[in-house]
Amino acid sequence: MELSRRSFLKLTGAGAGTALLVSLSKGTPAFAAKSYPLKKVAQEKTTICCYCSLGCGAIVRIYEDGSLQVHGDPDHPINEGTLCPKGLALAQISQVDGEPNVPYRLSKPLYRAPGATQWEEKSWDWMLTEIAKRAKKTRDESFETVVGGKTVNRTEAIAHMGGGELDNEECYALAKFNRAFGVVYLEHCARL
Repeated sequence: MELSRRSFLKLTGAGAGTALLVSLSKGTPAFAAKSYPLKKVAQEKTTICCYCSLGCGAIVRIYEDGSLQVHGDPDHPINEGTLCPKGLALAQISQVDGEPNVPYRLSKPLYRAPGATQWEEKSWDWMLTEIAKRAKKTRDESFETVVGGKTVNRTEAIAHMGGGELDNEECYALAKFNRAFGVVYLEHCARL
């Protein structure tokens, strides 16, 4: 059967009319608007997106039930109310009252001993002390002062990769620390 444009429009109109009559005969039309209760905003804060170096402004709304909503700040001169997909995902790295907003986000350090198959929870004090001891040991074992007659004062056994959750000030401080530590391989995910 060949269907002309006029026949297609007639069939579409007849189908839509039939669907409307059927839904009206049931008492509530299929296209009736539904009302949803509005959530009450407990706090509203402005912030800067932490993912790249643009510094887009965002508005974070914290509702009474603890949920979050992130929007672009229309008064911010850089993004004028828009946010990229990474900026819209700010709620996934945020915390409400010290607890992670996302239930599967880790909030305590986990440690797996060499050769072990299970992770175990450790305290932050233990974890930071252990990281510092191992970093110092690696640096001391691999630190080079003179290579080929030139003073280098470096270690090539340690690398540092900055993360998107760091703001500019934290990145600056980490870069200064790593250069003082002798780290040569220093990078950030926003540059890759």
